Amino acid sequence: MTILTKILGTLTALEFLYIMYLETFATASEKTSKVFGMDREELSRKSVNTLFKNQGIYNGLISVLILLALFVFTSKTAVMVLMGYIILVALYGGITSNPKIILMQGGLAILTLVSALF
Repeated sequence: MTILTKILGTLTALEFLYIMYLETFATASEKTSKVFGMDREELSRKSVNTLFKNQGIYNGLISVLILLALFVFTSKTAVMVLMGYIILVALYGGITSNPKIILMQGGLAILTLVSALF
């Protein structure tokens, strides 16, 4: 695995940790409101707040899996599978919600996957 793949993969993991922070710890913040295009009032609703926190834990675990694949197991295959999964989820989000999600959530994963192919 190249150093470029490790750097891009680490950046992807950091991105997902940031998403986890927004969704889990800063759920009803102004920044979360801006990033997700939702009113703070809506984010404060118990049902939405709970859903965001659950989604945040999922994103945090994706980050942990990426870091494990990069530095513990040093598995190029695992990194590629995780990046492929992230890209598919970003495509789904782009189709069902907002096309910007494809590059916002999937951009670093796309670069990481491309770098892993070489």
